[in-house]
Amino acid sequence: MADEVHVAQTGVGKKQERIPDPCIVVIFGASGDLTKRKLLPALFHLEQQGLLPEKFSVVGVARRDISATFAADMQDGIEKFGGVDASDPKLKGFMERVEYFATNFDDDAGYAKLKDFLAGIDQKNGTKGNRLFYLAVAPEYFADITQRLSKQGMTNPEAPSWAHVIIEKPFGTDLDSARKLNDEINAVLKEEQIFRIDHYLGKETVQNILVFRFANALFEPIWNRNYIDHVEITAAESIGIEGRGPFYEQAGALRDVLQNHVMEVLSFVAMEPPDSFDASSVRTEKLKVWRAIEPIPVEDTVRGQYGPGKVGDEQAIGYRQEDRVNPESTTETYAAMKLQIENWRWAGVPIYIRAGKRLAKRVTEVTVIFKQPPLHLFKSNDPNVTVEPNVLKLRIQPDEGIMLTFGAKVPGPTTNVKPVVMDFSYADSFGKSSANGYERLLLDAMLGDGTLFAHRDGVEATWALMTPILEAWAKNPPTDFPNYPAGSWGPEAADALLRKDGRKWHKL
Repeated sequence: MADEVHVAQTGVGKKQERIPDPCIVVIFGASGDLTKRKLLPALFHLEQQGLLPEKFSVVGVARRDISATFAADMQDGIEKFGGVDASDPKLKGFMERVEYFATNFDDDAGYAKLKDFLAGIDQKNGTKGNRLFYLAVAPEYFADITQRLSKQGMTNPEAPSWAHVIIEKPFGTDLDSARKLNDEINAVLKEEQIFRIDHYLGKETVQNILVFRFANALFEPIWNRNYIDHVEITAAESIGIEGRGPFYEQAGALRDVLQNHVMEVLSFVAMEPPDSFDASSVRTEKLKVWRAIEPIPVEDTVRGQYGPGKVGDEQAIGYRQEDRVNPESTTETYAAMKLQIENWRWAGVPIYIRAGKRLAKRVTEVTVIFKQPPLHLFKSNDPNVTVEPNVLKLRIQPDEGIMLTFGAKVPGPTTNVKPVVMDFSYADSFGKSSANGYERLLLDAMLGDGTLFAHRDGVEATWALMTPILEAWAKNPPTDFPNYPAGSWGPEAADALLRKDGRKWHKL
Protein backbone atom coordinates (compact mmCIF):
# COMPACT_ATOMS: atom_id res chain seq x y z
CA MET A 1 0.00 0.00 0.00
CA ALA A 2 2.87 2.36 0.70
CA ASP A 3 4.27 4.18 -2.30
CA GLU A 4 7.45 5.48 -0.70
CA VAL A 5 10.57 3.74 0.60
CA HIS A 6 12.74 4.89 3.47
CA VAL A 7 16.28 3.61 3.99
CA ALA A 8 17.34 3.58 7.64
CA GLN A 9 20.82 2.83 8.91
CA THR A 10 20.98 -0.05 11.39
CA GLY A 11 23.79 -1.64 13.35
CA VAL A 12 24.24 -4.42 10.80
CA GLY A 13 23.81 -2.49 7.58
CA LYS A 14 20.89 -0.94 5.79
CA LYS A 15 17.29 -2.01 5.85
CA GLN A 16 14.29 -0.72 4.02
CA GLU A 17 11.40 0.70 6.03
CA ARG A 18 8.01 1.31 4.48
CA ILE A 19 6.47 4.76 4.75
CA PRO A 20 2.68 5.09 4.61
CA ASP A 21 0.81 6.99 1.92
CA PRO A 22 -0.04 10.63 2.68
CA CYS A 23 -2.92 10.56 5.16
CA ILE A 24 -4.84 12.20 8.00
CA VAL A 25 -4.99 10.51 11.40
CA VAL A 26 -8.39 11.38 12.90
CA ILE A 27 -8.62 10.68 16.64
CA PHE A 28 -12.11 10.50 18.15
CA GLY A 29 -12.04 11.13 21.89
CA ALA A 30 -8.96 13.33 21.50
CA SER A 31 -9.66 15.21 24.74
CA GLY A 32 -8.83 12.07 26.76
CA ASP A 33 -5.52 11.15 28.35
CA LEU A 34 -4.69 8.46 25.77
CA THR A 35 -4.20 11.01 23.00
CA LYS A 36 -1.93 13.27 25.04
CA ARG A 37 0.06 10.59 26.85
CA LYS A 38 0.40 7.93 24.16
CA LEU A 39 -0.90 8.67 20.66
CA LEU A 40 0.63 12.07 19.88
CA PRO A 41 3.99 11.14 21.48
CA ALA A 42 4.01 7.93 19.43
CA LEU A 43 3.22 9.77 16.20
CA PHE A 44 6.00 12.25 16.86
CA HIS A 45 8.45 9.42 17.56
CA LEU A 46 7.61 8.12 14.08
CA GLU A 47 8.25 11.61 12.72
CA GLN A 48 11.64 11.69 14.43
CA GLN A 49 12.55 8.37 12.78
CA GLY A 50 11.48 9.59 9.34
CA LEU A 51 8.67 7.04 9.14
CA LEU A 52 5.74 9.40 8.55
CA PRO A 53 4.84 10.66 5.08
CA GLU A 54 5.80 14.23 4.30
CA LYS A 55 2.14 15.00 3.60
CA PHE A 56 0.50 14.13 6.89
CA SER A 57 -1.97 15.66 9.38
CA VAL A 58 -3.56 14.90 12.73
CA VAL A 59 -7.12 15.94 13.60
CA GLY A 60 -8.42 15.56 17.13
CA VAL A 61 -12.20 15.14 17.45
CA ALA A 62 -14.17 15.43 20.68
CA ARG A 63 -17.36 17.00 21.99
CA ARG A 64 -15.87 19.93 23.88
CA ASP A 65 -14.54 22.87 21.89
CA ILE A 66 -10.91 22.99 22.99
CA SER A 67 -9.52 24.10 19.64
CA ALA A 68 -7.78 27.11 21.20
CA THR A 69 -5.67 24.98 23.54
CA PHE A 70 -5.54 21.58 21.82
CA ALA A 71 -2.25 21.93 19.93
CA ALA A 72 -0.41 23.42 22.91
CA ASP A 73 -1.76 20.68 25.18
CA MET A 74 -0.65 17.98 22.73
CA GLN A 75 2.83 19.49 22.47
CA ASP A 76 3.06 19.45 26.25
CA GLY A 77 2.17 15.75 26.16
CA ILE A 78 4.78 15.03 23.49
CA GLU A 79 7.46 16.71 25.58
CA LYS A 80 6.39 15.38 28.98
CA PHE A 81 5.31 11.84 28.15
CA GLY A 82 7.32 11.31 24.98
CA GLY A 83 10.65 12.42 26.38
CA VAL A 84 11.00 15.04 23.63
CA ASP A 85 13.01 18.24 23.99
CA ALA A 86 11.10 21.42 23.18
CA SER A 87 13.96 22.47 20.92
CA ASP A 88 13.66 19.39 18.69
CA PRO A 89 13.95 20.76 15.13
CA LYS A 90 11.07 18.57 13.89
CA LEU A 91 8.58 19.53 16.60
CA LYS A 92 7.43 22.89 15.22
CA GLY A 93 6.67 21.50 11.77
CA PHE A 94 4.85 18.53 13.24
CA MET A 95 2.66 20.68 15.47
CA GLU A 96 1.66 22.85 12.50
CA ARG A 97 -0.11 19.76 11.14
CA VAL A 98 -2.16 19.14 14.30
CA GLU A 99 -5.75 20.45 14.20
CA TYR A 100 -8.98 20.07 16.16
CA PHE A 101 -12.68 19.62 15.31
CA ALA A 102 -15.52 19.68 17.85
CA THR A 103 -18.73 17.70 17.37
CA ASN A 104 -21.09 15.46 19.29
CA PHE A 105 -20.65 11.81 18.35
CA ASP A 106 -24.39 11.42 17.56
CA ASP A 107 -24.70 14.56 15.41
CA ASP A 108 -25.14 13.73 11.70
CA ALA A 109 -24.62 17.36 10.74
CA GLY A 110 -21.34 17.33 12.65
CA TYR A 111 -20.06 14.39 10.60
CA ALA A 112 -21.00 16.17 7.37
CA LYS A 113 -18.99 19.19 8.53
CA LEU A 114 -16.11 16.94 9.56
CA LYS A 115 -16.07 15.45 6.06
CA ASP A 116 -15.74 18.92 4.57
CA PHE A 117 -13.10 19.86 7.15
CA LEU A 118 -10.97 16.84 6.21
CA ALA A 119 -11.43 17.53 2.51
CA GLY A 120 -10.07 21.02 3.14
CA ILE A 121 -6.95 19.52 4.74
CA ASP A 122 -6.56 17.26 1.70
CA GLN A 123 -6.49 20.36 -0.50
CA LYS A 124 -4.13 22.24 1.82
CA ASN A 125 -1.71 19.45 2.77
CA GLY A 126 -2.03 16.96 -0.09
CA THR A 127 -3.20 14.03 2.04
CA LYS A 128 -5.04 12.45 -0.92
CA GLY A 129 -8.25 11.43 0.87
CA ASN A 130 -6.54 8.72 2.96
CA ARG A 131 -7.81 8.37 6.54
CA LEU A 132 -6.84 6.51 9.70
CA PHE A 133 -9.69 6.89 12.18
CA TYR A 134 -8.76 6.08 15.79
CA LEU A 135 -11.70 5.48 18.16
CA ALA A 136 -10.27 6.40 21.57
CA VAL A 137 -13.80 6.50 23.01
CA ALA A 138 -16.03 4.49 25.32
CA PRO A 139 -17.13 1.16 23.76
CA GLU A 140 -20.77 2.27 23.46
CA TYR A 141 -19.70 4.72 20.73
CA PHE A 142 -17.80 2.23 18.52
CA ALA A 143 -20.72 1.13 16.33
CA ASP A 144 -22.39 4.54 16.27
CA ILE A 145 -19.27 6.38 15.09
CA THR A 146 -18.38 3.83 12.40
CA GLN A 147 -21.95 3.83 11.09
CA ARG A 148 -22.10 7.63 10.90
CA LEU A 149 -18.70 7.79 9.21
CA SER A 150 -19.95 5.28 6.68
CA LYS A 151 -23.18 7.24 6.15
CA GLN A 152 -21.08 10.24 5.10
CA GLY A 153 -18.94 8.07 2.81
CA MET A 154 -15.80 8.62 4.88
CA THR A 155 -15.02 4.93 5.37
CA ASN A 156 -15.58 3.90 1.75
CA PRO A 157 -13.61 6.42 -0.31
CA GLU A 158 -13.03 6.00 -4.03
CA ALA A 159 -9.88 4.09 -4.96
CA PRO A 160 -6.99 4.54 -4.66
CA SER A 161 -7.81 6.38 -1.42
CA TRP A 162 -8.22 4.24 1.71
CA ALA A 163 -9.82 4.38 5.16
CA HIS A 164 -8.74 2.28 8.15
CA VAL A 165 -10.34 2.28 11.62
CA ILE A 166 -8.53 1.50 14.88
CA ILE A 167 -10.83 0.36 17.69
CA GLU A 168 -9.65 0.35 21.30
CA LYS A 169 -10.44 -2.37 23.81
CA PRO A 170 -12.62 -3.55 25.48
CA PHE A 171 -14.12 -5.21 22.41
CA GLY A 172 -17.24 -6.64 23.99
CA THR A 173 -17.85 -7.80 27.54
CA ASP A 174 -18.70 -11.42 26.70
CA LEU A 175 -19.18 -13.61 23.63
CA ASP A 176 -22.65 -12.32 22.71
CA SER A 177 -21.72 -8.64 23.01
CA ALA A 178 -18.50 -9.19 21.01
CA ARG A 179 -20.44 -10.91 18.23
CA LYS A 180 -23.04 -8.13 18.19
CA LEU A 181 -20.36 -5.44 18.00
CA ASN A 182 -18.52 -7.35 15.26
CA ASP A 183 -21.74 -7.65 13.25
CA GLU A 184 -22.53 -3.93 13.62
CA ILE A 185 -19.06 -2.83 12.57
CA ASN A 186 -18.66 -5.40 9.80
CA ALA A 187 -21.96 -4.17 8.36
CA VAL A 188 -20.24 -0.91 7.34
CA LEU A 189 -16.54 -1.86 7.24
CA LYS A 190 -14.65 -4.64 5.55
CA GLU A 191 -12.67 -6.80 7.97
CA GLU A 192 -9.38 -5.65 6.43
CA GLN A 193 -10.30 -2.05 7.32
CA ILE A 194 -10.72 -2.86 11.01
CA PHE A 195 -7.76 -2.73 13.39
CA ARG A 196 -8.75 -3.92 16.88
CA ILE A 197 -5.84 -2.70 18.96
CA ASP A 198 -4.20 -4.34 21.97
CA HIS A 199 -1.32 -2.15 23.08
CA TYR A 200 0.52 -5.18 24.50
CA LEU A 201 1.23 -6.29 20.94
CA GLY A 202 3.07 -3.01 20.34
CA LYS A 203 5.63 -3.89 23.00
CA GLU A 204 8.99 -4.90 21.57
CA THR A 205 9.30 -7.67 24.13
CA VAL A 206 6.03 -9.30 23.04
CA GLN A 207 7.08 -9.19 19.39
CA ASN A 208 10.46 -10.56 20.44
CA ILE A 209 8.79 -13.78 21.62
CA LEU A 210 8.34 -14.73 17.96
CA VAL A 211 11.91 -13.75 17.09
CA PHE A 212 13.27 -15.66 20.09
CA ARG A 213 11.35 -18.78 19.14
CA PHE A 214 11.66 -18.84 15.38
CA ALA A 215 15.03 -17.17 14.74
CA ASN A 216 17.05 -19.32 17.17
CA ALA A 217 17.67 -22.97 16.39
CA LEU A 218 18.77 -23.50 19.99
CA PHE A 219 15.27 -23.29 21.47
CA GLU A 220 12.71 -24.22 18.82
CA PRO A 221 13.48 -28.00 18.90
CA ILE A 222 12.77 -28.16 22.65
CA TRP A 223 9.69 -25.88 22.63
CA ASN A 224 7.21 -28.72 23.20
CA ARG A 225 5.68 -31.24 25.60
CA ASN A 226 8.79 -33.46 25.51
CA TYR A 227 10.95 -30.87 27.26
CA ILE A 228 8.65 -28.29 28.90
CA ASP A 229 7.00 -29.10 32.23
CA HIS A 230 4.70 -26.09 32.44
CA VAL A 231 4.34 -22.42 31.51
CA GLU A 232 3.32 -19.46 33.67
CA ILE A 233 2.18 -16.07 32.40
CA THR A 234 1.85 -13.26 34.95
CA ALA A 235 0.52 -9.74 34.44
CA ALA A 236 0.89 -8.11 37.85
CA GLU A 237 0.30 -4.47 38.74
CA SER A 238 1.20 -2.79 42.02
CA ILE A 239 -1.23 0.08 41.42
CA GLY A 240 -4.94 0.03 42.21
CA ILE A 241 -7.71 1.13 39.88
CA GLU A 242 -6.45 4.73 39.64
CA GLY A 243 -9.84 6.43 40.04
CA ARG A 244 -11.54 4.25 37.40
CA GLY A 245 -14.13 2.82 39.76
CA PRO A 246 -17.15 2.78 37.41
CA PHE A 247 -15.13 1.18 34.59
CA TYR A 248 -13.53 -1.45 36.79
CA GLU A 249 -16.81 -2.35 38.47
CA GLN A 250 -18.09 -3.38 35.03
CA ALA A 251 -14.85 -5.00 33.88
CA GLY A 252 -12.84 -6.86 36.52
CA ALA A 253 -9.47 -8.52 36.05
CA LEU A 254 -10.63 -11.29 33.73
CA ARG A 255 -12.22 -8.93 31.19
CA ASP A 256 -9.60 -6.22 31.61
CA VAL A 257 -6.43 -8.30 31.25
CA LEU A 258 -6.79 -12.08 30.88
CA GLN A 259 -9.20 -12.20 27.92
CA ASN A 260 -7.09 -9.90 25.79
CA HIS A 261 -3.52 -9.08 26.88
CA VAL A 262 -2.65 -12.44 28.44
CA MET A 263 -4.35 -14.53 25.77
CA GLU A 264 -2.48 -12.61 23.07
CA VAL A 265 0.84 -13.26 24.81
CA LEU A 266 -0.11 -16.94 25.22
CA SER A 267 -0.77 -17.24 21.49
CA PHE A 268 2.74 -15.98 20.70
CA VAL A 269 4.24 -18.43 23.19
CA ALA A 270 2.26 -21.44 21.93
CA MET A 271 1.63 -20.92 18.20
CA GLU A 272 3.13 -23.03 15.42
CA PRO A 273 5.55 -21.37 12.98
CA PRO A 274 3.46 -19.37 10.49
CA ASP A 275 4.08 -19.78 6.76
CA SER A 276 5.18 -16.13 6.70
CA PHE A 277 4.87 -13.06 8.88
CA ASP A 278 1.90 -11.63 7.03
CA ALA A 279 -1.33 -10.88 8.89
CA SER A 280 -3.29 -13.86 7.59
CA SER A 281 -0.63 -16.48 8.42
CA VAL A 282 0.06 -15.18 11.93
CA ARG A 283 -3.64 -14.80 12.77
CA THR A 284 -4.34 -18.33 11.53
CA GLU A 285 -1.77 -19.85 13.88
CA LYS A 286 -2.93 -17.75 16.84
CA LEU A 287 -6.51 -18.85 16.24
CA LYS A 288 -5.46 -22.50 16.19
CA VAL A 289 -3.98 -22.09 19.68
CA TRP A 290 -7.12 -20.55 21.18
CA ARG A 291 -9.39 -23.11 19.55
CA ALA A 292 -7.22 -25.95 20.87
CA ILE A 293 -7.67 -24.84 24.50
CA GLU A 294 -9.98 -27.19 26.35
CA PRO A 295 -13.08 -25.71 28.05
CA ILE A 296 -11.83 -24.40 31.40
CA PRO A 297 -13.43 -26.04 34.47
CA VAL A 298 -14.45 -23.44 37.02
CA GLU A 299 -12.54 -25.39 39.68
CA ASP A 300 -9.37 -24.56 37.72
CA THR A 301 -10.00 -20.84 38.19
CA VAL A 302 -9.37 -18.44 41.07
CA ARG A 303 -10.69 -14.93 41.69
CA GLY A 304 -9.69 -12.44 44.31
CA GLN A 305 -10.15 -8.90 45.52
CA TYR A 306 -7.57 -6.83 47.38
CA GLY A 307 -8.15 -5.49 50.85
CA PRO A 308 -6.11 -2.89 52.74
CA GLY A 309 -2.38 -3.51 52.88
CA LYS A 310 1.04 -2.11 52.16
CA VAL A 311 2.60 -1.92 48.69
CA GLY A 312 6.26 -1.10 49.13
CA ASP A 313 6.30 1.81 51.56
CA GLU A 314 2.79 2.91 50.66
CA GLN A 315 -0.30 2.14 52.70
CA ALA A 316 -3.07 1.08 50.34
CA ILE A 317 -6.82 1.02 50.89
CA GLY A 318 -8.92 -1.97 49.89
CA TYR A 319 -10.80 -2.13 46.60
CA ARG A 320 -14.15 -1.63 48.34
CA GLN A 321 -12.87 1.65 49.79
CA GLU A 322 -11.86 3.01 46.36
CA ASP A 323 -13.74 6.02 44.94
CA ARG A 324 -17.04 5.14 43.23
CA VAL A 325 -16.83 1.44 44.08
CA ASN A 326 -19.67 -0.47 45.72
CA PRO A 327 -18.68 -1.04 49.39
CA GLU A 328 -19.96 -4.62 48.97
CA SER A 329 -18.50 -5.15 45.50
CA THR A 330 -17.87 -8.68 44.24
CA THR A 331 -15.78 -7.52 41.28
CA GLU A 332 -12.52 -9.45 41.02
CA THR A 333 -9.25 -7.52 40.98
CA TYR A 334 -7.30 -10.79 40.60
CA ALA A 335 -7.92 -13.76 38.33
CA ALA A 336 -5.92 -16.92 37.72
CA MET A 337 -6.59 -20.14 35.87
CA LYS A 338 -5.07 -23.31 34.49
CA LEU A 339 -5.34 -23.98 30.76
CA GLN A 340 -4.71 -27.11 28.69
CA ILE A 341 -3.86 -26.81 24.98
CA GLU A 342 -4.87 -30.08 23.36
CA ASN A 343 -2.61 -30.26 20.34
CA TRP A 344 0.48 -32.24 19.39
CA ARG A 345 2.98 -29.69 20.71
CA TRP A 346 1.38 -28.88 24.07
CA ALA A 347 -0.72 -31.87 25.17
CA GLY A 348 -0.16 -32.51 28.87
CA VAL A 349 1.65 -29.21 29.50
CA PRO A 350 -0.40 -27.04 31.89
CA ILE A 351 -0.44 -23.29 31.26
CA TYR A 352 -1.04 -21.18 34.37
CA ILE A 353 -2.07 -17.56 33.85
CA ARG A 354 -2.75 -14.81 36.38
CA ALA A 355 -3.37 -11.07 36.50
CA GLY A 356 -4.09 -8.75 39.37
CA LYS A 357 -4.12 -5.28 40.87
CA ARG A 358 -2.30 -4.16 44.04
CA LEU A 359 0.16 -7.04 43.93
CA ALA A 360 3.68 -6.97 45.37
CA LYS A 361 5.20 -5.35 42.30
CA ARG A 362 4.59 -4.47 38.67
CA VAL A 363 5.80 -7.21 36.35
CA THR A 364 4.58 -8.92 33.20
CA GLU A 365 6.50 -12.10 32.53
CA VAL A 366 6.38 -15.44 30.75
CA THR A 367 8.10 -18.23 32.69
CA VAL A 368 8.89 -21.53 30.96
CA ILE A 369 9.90 -24.33 33.34
CA PHE A 370 11.65 -27.24 31.66
CA LYS A 371 11.46 -30.87 32.69
CA GLN A 372 14.20 -32.34 34.82
CA PRO A 373 16.69 -34.75 33.26
CA PRO A 374 17.57 -37.95 35.14
CA LEU A 375 19.54 -36.67 38.14
CA HIS A 376 21.02 -39.83 39.66
CA LEU A 377 24.54 -38.56 38.89
CA PHE A 378 24.05 -35.56 41.15
CA LYS A 379 22.08 -36.96 44.05
CA SER A 380 22.97 -35.43 47.38
CA ASN A 381 22.99 -37.10 50.75
CA ASP A 382 21.38 -33.95 52.09
CA PRO A 383 17.59 -34.26 51.56
CA ASN A 384 17.33 -30.46 51.60
CA VAL A 385 19.54 -30.08 48.53
CA THR A 386 17.78 -30.38 45.19
CA VAL A 387 18.79 -29.60 41.63
CA GLU A 388 16.60 -26.85 40.23
CA PRO A 389 15.05 -27.21 36.76
CA ASN A 390 16.10 -25.00 33.87
CA VAL A 391 13.90 -21.90 33.73
CA LEU A 392 13.49 -19.39 30.93
CA LYS A 393 11.97 -16.00 31.75
CA LEU A 394 10.74 -13.59 29.09
CA ARG A 395 10.29 -10.27 30.87
CA ILE A 396 7.79 -8.06 29.02
CA GLN A 397 7.74 -5.16 31.49
CA PRO A 398 9.44 -3.46 33.27
CA ASP A 399 13.21 -4.17 33.00
CA GLU A 400 12.59 -5.88 29.68
CA GLY A 401 14.83 -8.85 28.99
CA ILE A 402 15.39 -12.60 28.95
CA MET A 403 16.87 -14.78 31.70
CA LEU A 404 17.92 -18.41 31.46
CA THR A 405 18.63 -20.40 34.62
CA PHE A 406 20.77 -23.53 34.39
CA GLY A 407 22.77 -25.72 36.74
CA ALA A 408 26.51 -25.29 37.28
CA LYS A 409 29.02 -27.02 39.54
CA VAL A 410 29.93 -25.14 42.70
CA PRO A 411 33.74 -24.86 42.96
CA GLY A 412 35.18 -27.29 45.51
CA PRO A 413 36.10 -30.91 46.08
CA THR A 414 32.49 -32.12 46.04
CA THR A 415 30.00 -32.13 43.16
CA ASN A 416 27.29 -29.71 44.15
CA VAL A 417 24.99 -28.16 41.56
CA LYS A 418 23.77 -24.59 41.90
CA PRO A 419 21.47 -22.59 39.61
CA VAL A 420 23.12 -19.68 37.78
CA VAL A 421 21.58 -17.10 35.50
CA MET A 422 22.34 -15.81 32.01
CA ASP A 423 20.69 -12.41 31.83
CA PHE A 424 19.94 -10.31 28.74
CA SER A 425 18.69 -6.74 29.22
CA TYR A 426 17.12 -4.72 26.43
CA ALA A 427 18.28 -1.46 27.98
CA ASP A 428 21.89 -2.63 28.30
CA SER A 429 22.02 -4.03 24.77
CA PHE A 430 19.99 -1.47 22.84
CA GLY A 431 19.73 1.53 25.16
CA LYS A 432 16.65 2.93 26.82
CA SER A 433 13.83 3.92 24.52
CA SER A 434 11.14 6.56 24.91
CA ALA A 435 8.80 4.56 22.66
CA ASN A 436 5.49 3.57 24.27
CA GLY A 437 4.46 0.67 22.01
CA TYR A 438 1.88 2.57 19.98
CA GLU A 439 4.48 3.57 17.36
CA ARG A 440 4.54 0.19 15.63
CA LEU A 441 0.77 -0.23 15.86
CA LEU A 442 -0.03 3.21 14.42
CA LEU A 443 2.49 2.72 11.62
CA ASP A 444 1.12 -0.72 10.75
CA ALA A 445 -2.46 0.57 10.73
CA MET A 446 -1.50 3.34 8.30
CA LEU A 447 0.22 0.73 6.13
CA GLY A 448 -2.78 -1.60 6.30
CA ASP A 449 -0.80 -4.37 8.02
CA GLY A 450 -3.06 -6.20 10.49
CA THR A 451 -0.48 -8.71 11.78
CA LEU A 452 -0.39 -7.23 15.30
CA PHE A 453 -4.14 -6.53 15.52
CA ALA A 454 -7.03 -8.76 16.55
CA HIS A 455 -9.32 -10.37 13.98
CA ARG A 456 -12.98 -10.91 14.78
CA ASP A 457 -12.48 -14.70 14.82
CA GLY A 458 -9.76 -14.36 17.45
CA VAL A 459 -11.81 -11.99 19.61
CA GLU A 460 -14.74 -14.39 19.58
CA ALA A 461 -12.52 -17.42 20.23
CA THR A 462 -11.07 -15.93 23.41
CA TRP A 463 -14.48 -14.74 24.60
CA ALA A 464 -15.85 -18.26 23.97
CA LEU A 465 -13.27 -19.52 26.49
CA MET A 466 -13.83 -16.84 29.11
CA THR A 467 -17.61 -16.29 28.99
CA PRO A 468 -18.52 -19.62 30.70
CA ILE A 469 -16.17 -18.68 33.56
CA LEU A 470 -17.80 -15.27 33.92
CA GLU A 471 -21.25 -16.88 33.92
CA ALA A 472 -20.23 -19.45 36.55
CA TRP A 473 -18.74 -16.74 38.75
CA ALA A 474 -21.90 -14.63 38.41
CA LYS A 475 -24.06 -17.55 39.56
CA ASN A 476 -21.88 -18.11 42.64
CA PRO A 477 -20.83 -14.75 44.09
CA PRO A 478 -17.70 -14.90 46.26
CA THR A 479 -18.21 -14.96 50.01
CA ASP A 480 -14.61 -14.32 51.06
CA PHE A 481 -13.84 -10.94 49.44
CA PRO A 482 -11.49 -9.25 50.12
CA ASN A 483 -9.26 -12.33 50.15
CA TYR A 484 -5.76 -10.92 49.70
CA PRO A 485 -4.02 -7.90 51.21
CA ALA A 486 -2.63 -5.20 48.95
CA GLY A 487 1.09 -5.81 48.46
CA SER A 488 0.84 -9.61 48.46
CA TRP A 489 0.92 -12.00 45.49
CA GLY A 490 -2.80 -12.68 45.55
CA PRO A 491 -5.19 -15.07 47.29
CA GLU A 492 -4.01 -18.31 48.86
CA ALA A 493 -6.33 -20.19 46.50
CA ALA A 494 -4.03 -19.21 43.61
CA ASP A 495 -1.15 -21.00 45.32
CA ALA A 496 -3.40 -23.98 45.96
CA LEU A 497 -4.26 -24.11 42.24
CA LEU A 498 -0.65 -25.07 41.46
CA ARG A 499 -0.04 -26.96 44.69
CA LYS A 500 -2.63 -29.59 43.79
CA ASP A 501 -0.49 -30.32 40.70
CA GLY A 502 2.67 -30.54 42.81
CA ARG A 503 3.91 -27.16 41.56
CA LYS A 504 4.20 -23.58 42.78
CA TRP A 505 4.31 -20.18 41.15
CA HIS A 506 7.87 -19.35 40.18
CA LYS A 507 9.43 -16.43 42.00
CA LEU A 508 9.22 -13.19 40.03
